[in-house]
Amino acid sequence: MGSSDSRNTLMRATRLALCTLVAALGLSGMAHAADRTLVMYCAVDEAWCRAMSNTYQKVTGVNVEMTRMSAGEIYARLRAEKANPQADIWWGGTGDPHLQAAEEGLTDEYKSAEFGQLRDWAQKQAERAKFRTVGIYLGALGYGYNSTELNQRKLKAPGCWSDLVKPEWKGEIEMADPNSSGTAWTMLATMVQLMGEEKAFAYLKELNKNMAEYTKAGAAPALAVGKGETLVGIAFQHDVINAAKQNPAVKVVSPCEGTGYEIGSMSIVKGARHLDEAKKFYDWALTVDAQKLAAPAGSYQIPSNKATPVPPEAPDLSKIKLIDYDFAKYGSSAVRTRLLKRFTDEVRNGH
Repeated sequence: MGSSDSRNTLMRATRLALCTLVAALGLSGMAHAADRTLVMYCAVDEAWCRAMSNTYQKVTGVNVEMTRMSAGEIYARLRAEKANPQADIWWGGTGDPHLQAAEEGLTDEYKSAEFGQLRDWAQKQAERAKFRTVGIYLGALGYGYNSTELNQRKLKAPGCWSDLVKPEWKGEIEMADPNSSGTAWTMLATMVQLMGEEKAFAYLKELNKNMAEYTKAGAAPALAVGKGETLVGIAFQHDVINAAKQNPAVKVVSPCEGTGYEIGSMSIVKGARHLDEAKKFYDWALTVDAQKLAAPAGSYQIPSNKATPVPPEAPDLSKIKLIDYDFAKYGSSAVRTRLLKRFTDEVRNGH
């Protein structure tokens, strides 16, 4: 009798344990189904980052955890987190570091169903990276100046890169640091392509003498011009245009010698914890509805989807002397590492 009771007790305990386990698994599955999260590293202006993340969250119900950093900072972060990736999607920022990340295997291959809707330059960016990134917008490099401040000081408005090394601009120019900023990397790579490496570094050393500050973020110099904190800010022209919307004294310059440009890009992080959500966001970010969020947020780039209206404020590329920017070369990790070291050693720390 005691033996039978023991057996029955054990069977009941086993059944209870199994029921508890099944219930726990069911609850775990439900929790997993409800855990729709996307971790985004975003490299455009804060307002545009917010518009993208908030809209996507509202439309889909996905919890978007967004962190805003400069493109160079995100690239460095992905390298540091390679063994334990924290992000799912890298959205925005100049394409060169996206290409460098692709080359190093930090991002995943993905071809969106929206690919055929994109402009040629956006498709070429994807093909260059073996579909480990894709173009989402295009922006031309340039600089802005504050016309009110110039007039007060009786200074002639600059129109070329060569004007910026003249002595009257001493302590009056801002640009970002190419170690952290994709904008400033584009500036460095543009100078090397325009002038040749030796002449470019001679120019950058002269420009350094006129530099008030190297900022962390690429758009900061344009904002500083708008606030009257500096006379000249080197930035992408769409950022200068945004500053001009706030302050009409800000004027945009497409340098006479020619200038480089960016293909802002998007990449899925290799080892993403929420890979399915990353792919869904990737598809959405290439649609017209998503790309139309840029202009109301003060970002006036050329969108990559052919059907997305180009903001009327966007720079007219037909009036800008764009160089034949070598994305393959300047999207290479080896070239980036070498040129950044030379910039740091000879330009920033050279005096």
